[in-house]
Amino acid sequence: MRNSSWNDLVTLIEGKKLNYNPVGFIVDSPWIPSWYGISKIDYYSSDAHWLKSNLKAINTFPDVWFMPSFWSEYGMCTEPSAFGSRMIFLEKSFPHAEKILSGIEGSESLPQPNVKTDGLLPFMISRLKNNQEAIIKADHQIRFAIARGPLNIASFLMGTTEFMMAIAMDPSGTHRLLKKITDFICDWLAWQKECFSSIDGVLILDDIIGFVGESEFMEFVIPYFKIIFSCTGAKVRFLHNDADGLITAKYLTDMGINMFNFSFEHTLGEIRKLAGPGVVLVGNIPPRDVLAGGSPEQVKDAVNKAFGEISDYNRIIWSAGGGMPPDVSSINIKAFFDAVKEQSKNL
Repeated sequence: MRNSSWNDLVTLIEGKKLNYNPVGFIVDSPWIPSWYGISKIDYYSSDAHWLKSNLKAINTFPDVWFMPSFWSEYGMCTEPSAFGSRMIFLEKSFPHAEKILSGIEGSESLPQPNVKTDGLLPFMISRLKNNQEAIIKADHQIRFAIARGPLNIASFLMGTTEFMMAIAMDPSGTHRLLKKITDFICDWLAWQKECFSSIDGVLILDDIIGFVGESEFMEFVIPYFKIIFSCTGAKVRFLHNDADGLITAKYLTDMGINMFNFSFEHTLGEIRKLAGPGVVLVGNIPPRDVLAGGSPEQVKDAVNKAFGEISDYNRIIWSAGGGMPPDVSSINIKAFFDAVKEQSKNL
């Protein structure tokens, strides 16, 4: 993130007020390549394209917080690759990792990945190291260690339906798998932080936690997320879950989370009531149907509606209810930013 933006984010986390309403978006490979005008294959395979496209984004919208910014990733293949998944890269659609477990019992034979050597992880670190000087020159730093969450990774390794069945049918086997994945995530976050001393934030992305009931959430989510969000001692602890997030919101503090990006299906007021006043909320207009598919006027209307959903604008980063989807135009990003700025005049 830009250094001034990071400092302001820490200010929000600490409960202090800014003199403006920040706008920020989670951006990565679903949006950047097409917006920049290259294929996803070129984005993943070329350091030069990766750097230039990220630089163009931050320079085109200097007042927007792009989070985590300069994200070195290979889509949904990133973490499963370390466990040995076969990776499928397509020219025009998202990459995916093939499942490698036919059932939860197979998790016993899964290797414990070495995060310094396995899968795509060394390439991710190398990309950041090779481009770190240019990133710093652009007034940015590598601020976040990033990983998908344990339930999300488990669903990649064995299939979502199969994993959900395992939660119900084999709780002890599910715990063994989640522990193995959690240990991997903590190793991976720690290695990122060791490689880049500027990191003081953690971003975990896990939509599968929105698919379970409250009792399952307390058993299979809270204990592992508490470990993950405490393992590096990071100051900023950011969770993305744009599936159902009402149960998640209730337990954010218990899991050590202080920043939450959630589904547009929930209002800001609803999530604030559940999360409490101490969590920075990141939202909350429909990403696909409005930010990507709507007109600038519809984007403005959605922003105005979101402002009307809550009376206290502290600890809010105005954003989409999810990550930045493909096909979001520069015009609509500007419309979003201008709408937030116009609303701020009335505060």
